[in-house]
Amino acid sequence: MPPRRVERAPSPESLVERVDQQRPGELPGDTVPTGFPSVDRILGGGLRRRDLVVLGGDVGSGKSALALGLALRVARQGVGVAFFSGEMDQERLMERALAIEGRVAVDELRAAQLSDQTRAEVGAAAVRLRGLPLTILPLAAPDFETLAARLDPLRQLGLVVVDYLQLVPTPAGTTRSTQDEDLALVLQRLKALALERQVALFVVSQLSRFAAKREQVRPDLDDFGHLGAIKQHADVALGLFREEMYHPGYGVEGATELMILKNRNGPTGFVDLYFYRRWMRFEDMLDPDR
Repeated sequence: MPPRRVERAPSPESLVERVDQQRPGELPGDTVPTGFPSVDRILGGGLRRRDLVVLGGDVGSGKSALALGLALRVARQGVGVAFFSGEMDQERLMERALAIEGRVAVDELRAAQLSDQTRAEVGAAAVRLRGLPLTILPLAAPDFETLAARLDPLRQLGLVVVDYLQLVPTPAGTTRSTQDEDLALVLQRLKALALERQVALFVVSQLSRFAAKREQVRPDLDDFGHLGAIKQHADVALGLFREEMYHPGYGVEGATELMILKNRNGPTGFVDLYFYRRWMRFEDMLDPDR
């Protein structure tokens, strides 16, 4: 493993000097725009390097689709992205990426049932994907240290995505305890990894304490569980909510709230996204893709 670079903490004077040199509206160098304009606005420009960002939502809400869509948008900006997947191999993930980028259903891709126009769009999407600085890595590993070492060959990373938290292995030598205790420890190590690698670390999580039959079905911080570790260690905590999952026929189909439940360095609130379920694609509702 290559030696880690130890950086001294910046002085107050150097921080002021950086602000003075920064042009109005220019993003700081530690900011990684998500590619969703509304999300970037509420997060002060995007994700920040060294931050741990956790996304939670009910089963079927589109957490993995949003994580992959975000990874693709960041990579399209020329920022290096590593995507750890625990449920899909590289071929399946690229199949889903083609569906997102080409605006085509995955089952149509698999069955090769494409019109001439759709085939052309998928071909163009494949060309765009080919050159992206996106590396897909397996999440399965004997321990956390083995997992983290897979990042060693990668250079100029800005974002690491983990899909999902409950499949991250515990550190070597960990005495087996409860799942909540294990995941609390894993969250600590993920935060340390974000600091060590100078990356924004985006983690998808299940909501262990969420109950879909309760009166208030929007997720909150307590739904993450894990002994409050996400409340404590996450710099940003996000919740994904789609009304149609609980009240069919009510509201706009595909309308999604991305809730900023915790933001250590900025405001909380929500932004409106739209989920094209057929394509597994999210777009900014107020500033949609063209």
